[in-house]
Amino acid sequence: MPHPIHRAQARLESIPQRFNLLAYYVFRSSLPILRRLRIRPWLPSGISRMETTNVEVLVELYQKFQAGKIRFLIAFRHPEVDDPLCMMYLLSRAVPKVARQRGISLQYPTHSYFLYDRGMTLWAGNWLGWLMSWLGGLAIHRGKLDRVSLRTARDLFANGKMPVAVAPEGATNGHSEIVSPLEPGVAQMSFWCVEDLVKAKRTEEVLIVPVGIQYSYINPRWAKLDWLLSKLEADSGLPVQRIDRYDMEFIEKVFYERLFSLGENILSQMEQFYDRFNHQHTRVPAATLTQVASAHPNQVLATRLETLLDRSLKAAEQYFGVEPQGTVIERCRRIESASWDDIYRTDLPDLDTLSPLQQGLADWIAEEASVRLLHMRLAESFVAVTATYVQEKPSFDRFAETSLILFDLIARIKGDKNPRRPRLGWRQAQMSVGEPISITERSSAYRTNRQAAKLAVNNLTRDLQMALEKTISSL
Repeated sequence: MPHPIHRAQARLESIPQRFNLLAYYVFRSSLPILRRLRIRPWLPSGISRMETTNVEVLVELYQKFQAGKIRFLIAFRHPEVDDPLCMMYLLSRAVPKVARQRGISLQYPTHSYFLYDRGMTLWAGNWLGWLMSWLGGLAIHRGKLDRVSLRTARDLFANGKMPVAVAPEGATNGHSEIVSPLEPGVAQMSFWCVEDLVKAKRTEEVLIVPVGIQYSYINPRWAKLDWLLSKLEADSGLPVQRIDRYDMEFIEKVFYERLFSLGENILSQMEQFYDRFNHQHTRVPAATLTQVASAHPNQVLATRLETLLDRSLKAAEQYFGVEPQGTVIERCRRIESASWDDIYRTDLPDLDTLSPLQQGLADWIAEEASVRLLHMRLAESFVAVTATYVQEKPSFDRFAETSLILFDLIARIKGDKNPRRPRLGWRQAQMSVGEPISITERSSAYRTNRQAAKLAVNNLTRDLQMALEKTISSL
């Protein structure tokens, strides 16, 4: 994967939250245009329709929040980069509309503070950090103890003029119908909020409200998907297969076979790459393959993929001296944090004062770290990919999602820093508001002792995962 960083960089400074009402209204007024246009390669957009369900739940929560009765956090799904546009629509347009229909008077704007990954500005540009800041965003460093941002987020949750929105999955997974394993930060923040209110002798109830976001194509363009699969076949070295008939029974079978062949071919080439050039044997032992082969070829592919992703993470962990512990997501965050330590140097107060030798060594370390980080990006891209996602429901949406993930991988390996995803048709976004989860009711278990607190956080994270999955199944 090309495009490494060639020079050591100054430390990443915190980006403060500075909500600006004028910037908010300008962005809000631009929403109908932004959701239809692709203004950057990494912003697919192309959304022509937005639909909402159970918005009255949010209306009641905002009413109680503004009356000083509750504090609440919005935990929203994060399948695509378009999710912030959807959340802006939900809060700024759908909530006021339903409030007017119900004769409920709300203070405007109905908006939220939100947390976002500090790394977004590294590939999108510094302008995004300022925009996020003006819209109420708070940048946070994933994978490390970002005390400054955590203190600010904690204070906003307990004392801010608006609720807080967080994507507990931590990153996009490219799948509208799969929720990635959640990170525990949302649960922890919620219990902290209860603690802060108790210390201040305040009586507001603390809640989490899950919000599902799901995308679907309005008019599936199978010919466009056929073109994309042909492109991927050519790029990966497979014979190109173009079809000229699109009856459903035929195309589901043929497209599934093509997608499976693509996945197997790419997987084989990546295994060979790690075997030969990273000196890692990534192939699954024959005995293991024999055990799973009798079930379904997909299971063999899944086992091989799991092994490959583990090896790709180890390739980075071994270089950075990071222990391979925890879930794939936890391992990704630790690797990212370690790489940033080598690239964005907090131990060098002023890069301009370095001698040529010191500068050369710092640049060498930064470039090497950025290259090693790419192994983690491979695993991160496939963290939610399963062997049965398309097989269980061979819909155009699932074919498209999986094909676009493969497109991203191949494009990055080819050297496209920000690959422009092909459009496969106009999409609609469906947002569903779930039932609020009371954190106040769970707080007594959290306050018992350290072990009980950890268990309470884990249980809340599990229940939130189930709540988010329920919003998807109800769409």
